[in-house]
Amino acid sequence: MLFRLSPASIGAVMGLFAAATLVHAHGDVAPQPINTDALPDVGEEWLTENPYRNMGEEVWKTAVEIGDSGYNQNCARCHGLGAVSGGIAPDLRYLEAEEYGDEWFIERFRHGYTQNGITKMPTFGELLGQKAARAILTYIETRPDDGALDEATPRPREIRDRLNAIAGGAEGDVAALREELAAIAAQVETASGAPVADSAPFRAAGLLAQDPPAVHAAAEALTIGLSAAH
Repeated sequence: MLFRLSPASIGAVMGLFAAATLVHAHGDVAPQPINTDALPDVGEEWLTENPYRNMGEEVWKTAVEIGDSGYNQNCARCHGLGAVSGGIAPDLRYLEAEEYGDEWFIERFRHGYTQNGITKMPTFGELLGQKAARAILTYIETRPDDGALDEATPRPREIRDRLNAIAGGAEGDVAALREELAAIAAQVETASGAPVADSAPFRAAGLLAQDPPAVHAAAEALTIGLSAAH
């Protein structure tokens, strides 16, 4: 389910920002710099839409990876691990992956939020810049929707166990397991409406596509991702 923040609701949402406290102690209070050298430059002028959506799969994957790290360092403290809000700060997963959601996010990323002279959300734009902002947004908008893996969960866990066995020396068809994970990943929907969810099956399938397949790492990705989803 998606939501659209209407102008009338902006004040209420900013009130949530004002109430944000240390819900998930994973980020730092002061903005932490992010290394975005691996991402293409997007110019100095702040764009209205996220350019990394349309620069190809490799750029998109790099943006998700960098955004994952950047989010955990700078945003998770108030907005929750995996962008799953604890109910005080806005749940950023539901910002629509299009121009309206982009503008809402970038406005607050650049300028922060102050109430009665007290900074409730720091200003990130000047220190981190547009590339970091877009990477974090790319990560956020690829978060799976609540319950998106519920129906498929038994099978990924079985595949995880099989991969652990293969990593330990057992026989197994890694290519077939990779294809099955990719098929499961294709059915996982994002909360934002973005076309691809950066889910545990998606990450595991990518690791198995490496040469040689990263079997143990794929099993770990499933263990961590499936645990976080429940």
